[in-house]
Amino acid sequence: MGGSGGFGVRREPGANETVDVRAALSRLRRDSGLPVAFGGLRAGAGCYRINELAGTETTVLRGLDIVRGNGLGGKAVALSRPLAVTDYSASSVISHEYDAAVAAEGLRSVLAVPVIVRRRVRGVLYGALRRPVRLGDRPLSAAMEVARELEQALLLQDEAARLLSVSHQPATGDPARWEEVREAHGELRGLAQQVGDPLLRQQLLAACGRLVTASSPRPGTDGPAPALAPRELDVLACVASGATNAEVAERLGLRPETVKSYLRSVMRKLGAHTRLQAVVAARRAGVLP
Repeated sequence: MGGSGGFGVRREPGANETVDVRAALSRLRRDSGLPVAFGGLRAGAGCYRINELAGTETTVLRGLDIVRGNGLGGKAVALSRPLAVTDYSASSVISHEYDAAVAAEGLRSVLAVPVIVRRRVRGVLYGALRRPVRLGDRPLSAAMEVARELEQALLLQDEAARLLSVSHQPATGDPARWEEVREAHGELRGLAQQVGDPLLRQQLLAACGRLVTASSPRPGTDGPAPALAPRELDVLACVASGATNAEVAERLGLRPETVKSYLRSVMRKLGAHTRLQAVVAARRAGVLP
């Protein structure tokens, strides 16, 4: 932990990322039994900013930068593995650039866990006690599990951003381009069901709507659109991307029998006798791109 300085271009975390970090710290305190937790994400080249605190008595740690290799967190980042010390200020295995901030908060035993997404360290989480006690396996294991959950949440955010960027690109008459758009639509609907943040889920589904609108026939050319339930549309969008029933079930967290049931309902509503006919009918009706 260190004071602000010139460590390259800084990047403030987005609102959804901030929510994810805040939730991770809450879980870390609950599951590890450690009363203090704090952390943050990458803010520049080799720099990670502490922007969320839980259980602290001061705000001295907020906004401080972690430099790769320095202190406990910086060393955990550099080694890409969790580390812990029994007495921070007296430890001989870390550097001591940040002792003043740690002492101001009254921390003694501290652990640090890097958050790694696609083999890149995206952030670091800390848990701490105000007395010098050797931290056992339980708090370290709990912190590692919380970091893994945060990694998955950030990965979902990244994938959502990628798919949203596809949805914003103008469509063309290129068949390959339309296949990419259709695949993005199916992935977006599947991803929306995995995202816990309501605002992001709404953005993903709105992007799905834009993809459909961009490819739909002119209003009134093929009669009113059939009233497909949201889950029926999720299943059909996955089927349209070429997924098997088993793959649809895994992607949407459903049982294979449930997927079949949704498909039967979709085909009945669309007057189709096969999966392919259902997809074609849905595209003609303007409910799939």
